[in-house]
Amino acid sequence: MAALPPVPESSEPPRRGRRKEARPGELLDAALDLFVEKGFAATRVDEVAARAGVSKGTLFLYFPSKEDLFKAVVRKNIAGRFPEWDLEMETFEGPSSELVQYCFQTWWERVGSTKASGLGKLMLSEANNFPEIAEFYRREVVEPGHRLIRRILQRGMDRGEFRPLDLDHAVYLVLAPLMFLMFSQPSLSLCIPNPDTFSAQEYIRLQAENVLQGLCVRPT
Repeated sequence: MAALPPVPESSEPPRRGRRKEARPGELLDAALDLFVEKGFAATRVDEVAARAGVSKGTLFLYFPSKEDLFKAVVRKNIAGRFPEWDLEMETFEGPSSELVQYCFQTWWERVGSTKASGLGKLMLSEANNFPEIAEFYRREVVEPGHRLIRRILQRGMDRGEFRPLDLDHAVYLVLAPLMFLMFSQPSLSLCIPNPDTFSAQEYIRLQAENVLQGLCVRPT
């Protein structure tokens, strides 16, 4: 009997190996969905595991507690992006007005229009009940966000493009319109009378222009 032909070698890892490596990401995606849908207090780790298709024991191999799971979700979707955003700001070569417009648009594309925007609403509603989680969010999201905006505004002042600003308060000129859009998701109809005709992209464009009217040095 003729010998069977050799099985060709595959460059792909075994299916079990691929599944094991994919589990943390699947768990984080499932956790983000549930945290945004139900809030931190109401979300149970067994629900997260079930939605990700693994056992609760498997979840605890990667994330020892629900708090650790939530922190990992925040880092993956928001906090972990700040090094990338800092680098983009440092290497941006255009005028500061274009940098502000770019930041508005980029925030919407990477956070505001995604499920990650629901994490801010969650923290606003549950921070008082979970002070440790609130402190984590403030340290890893709020403070780096403020520092990034301050650097952008300082860049504009240093280049003579923006008027002198009190940066402790000026950061909220940039944050306020973005926070409104974030907190209105997904309950847009409660904040906007005609949600079917509302364009988030147009809102972002107009708000960036409006902010720049107040920031930019006006010709004498």
